[in-house]
Amino acid sequence: MKKNILILLAITTIFSCKNNKKENGKLNIVTSTTMITDLVRNIGGDSININGLMGSGVDPHLYKASEGDVTKLVNADIIFYNGLHLEGKLVEVFEKMGSSTKTPIALGEVIDKSTLIGSDYFASNYDPHVWFNINYFKQFAKKVTTTLTEKDKANATYYKSNETIFLAKLDSLQNTVNATIKTLPKEKRILVTAHDAFNYFGKNYGFEVVGLQGLSTATEAGVKDVQNLANFIIEKQVKAIFVESSVPKRTIEALQEAVKSKGHDVKIGGTLYSDALGSAGTIEGTYIGMFEYNVNTIVNALR
Repeated sequence: MKKNILILLAITTIFSCKNNKKENGKLNIVTSTTMITDLVRNIGGDSININGLMGSGVDPHLYKASEGDVTKLVNADIIFYNGLHLEGKLVEVFEKMGSSTKTPIALGEVIDKSTLIGSDYFASNYDPHVWFNINYFKQFAKKVTTTLTEKDKANATYYKSNETIFLAKLDSLQNTVNATIKTLPKEKRILVTAHDAFNYFGKNYGFEVVGLQGLSTATEAGVKDVQNLANFIIEKQVKAIFVESSVPKRTIEALQEAVKSKGHDVKIGGTLYSDALGSAGTIEGTYIGMFEYNVNTIVNALR
């Protein structure tokens, strides 16, 4: 299937490039994850046409391009994606779209690699869940602004103004998050989730983070993994564990049952948004709303 899509991309691109015109004179932008879609929408505003490949609850680790995605990519002027091998099955597609008329941008490449968390699970050798470091997301915003300006100089002032507004909102988010987390005693900052998407969050805010499935949802947790984590929860007296919106909840439910079988109880503290935002039109459907929701959910459940 993957090979067929790549062939289709190559053929379609050849016949479409000459006729690839901007709708309404605006740049056609394609984005991968919902976090990046929200970011680019904040910067580009009404001056761009934007198509996000992934929707709410979609797992980018396992996502495969559809024929509809191929059409979006062929008509794109710029493709923004996370990189660091988050979109493992799409990376080759994005790279093949690079041409004199198309610009694929892996936003993760703007980050100083020496500051990233290492990982053997990804071809990049880094944990790709970098949006849980708000400072990294600020770097993403600046790269998006620069790229849009280079392609559309007529709207440079507009993009820069939107960037300034969005960065101020991210500053405010940082202040709110710091204040909320300070209400949770350090000894209670143990975050157990379906997979290891929250390591950057843990690093920034002093949480010990443990994911049942590891960094990638492509790897499944075995019985031994469940039993070992159950023992950890009992030893550390962890009050709550968390489901993730983009990962089937059965893994965390199995963990809860394993703890119960050992004569202890742990509650499911709620659903966290990890690899995808919430539904469009909700607070959790924006990056800032998602971050605040996650923090409030974690702190309220563990307090």
